[in-house]
Amino acid sequence: MEWGLGAAGLAVGMLIAVVTAPVGVSGAVFLLPVQLSVFAVPNPAVTPTNLLYNVVAGPGALLRYRRDGTLKGPLVRRMVLGTLPGVVLGAVIRVFALPGPMVFRLLVATLMLPLGLWLITRTLRPALPETRRPEPAPRTVTGLALVVGVVGGIYGIGGGSILGPVLVGRGVPVSKVAPAALASTFATSVVGASTYALLSLVRSGSIAPDWSLGLACGLGGLIGGYLGARLQPCMPETFLRLLLGTLAAALGALYAFNALH
Repeated sequence: MEWGLGAAGLAVGMLIAVVTAPVGVSGAVFLLPVQLSVFAVPNPAVTPTNLLYNVVAGPGALLRYRRDGTLKGPLVRRMVLGTLPGVVLGAVIRVFALPGPMVFRLLVATLMLPLGLWLITRTLRPALPETRRPEPAPRTVTGLALVVGVVGGIYGIGGGSILGPVLVGRGVPVSKVAPAALASTFATSVVGASTYALLSLVRSGSIAPDWSLGLACGLGGLIGGYLGARLQPCMPETFLRLLLGTLAAALGALYAFNALH
């Protein structure tokens, strides 16, 4: 890989992670369209490259959250255990059944755009105390984690980008969701990247990740994720909720534009 391309990947990964790590989003969801449109990574190699980015970038934010003592609790375990089996299934589906990106773009657009707008609205106009829903039950969280694990395995995105806005919208604090979402993303990315590496041995085509680009972006994400996680305690809950809602809505709008063009 050329030095210029590597430097661009480093800068992109760091910038994305600084913004997304405080709310538990790995940034891979925003890296994927950059891979397709700027770096011209072929399908389905974009998926394992995204997973490789998560593997390299994840420890930065996780190390900071661990030092802050927020990387504990049952929510972390439920999300990790729910997403791990899903990511393996998703990787198999991606390689053998869904090689193209169109369905994914439409799926993300129809899910994330209204979800982000809903979260922004709920933050600006919170429900009355007597009408607020309780936090989701443990079984519900595990079931949702399994579903987003499959989606993450298919398209190489962190489940936190999908599950995070749902949990925060249901009243779970961002400071509690973010570490759990990033831990889940990291664990599933390790398993997912390994699965794709094994599938590349028995299946022809662009299945293996773009190692040089994934490592360059991931190194930038490692630095940016640590900085973003360090900044999170300084940010008020309302700002974090609005940031997460804005990221979700922007992601939906971006993928809708790509799908229509």
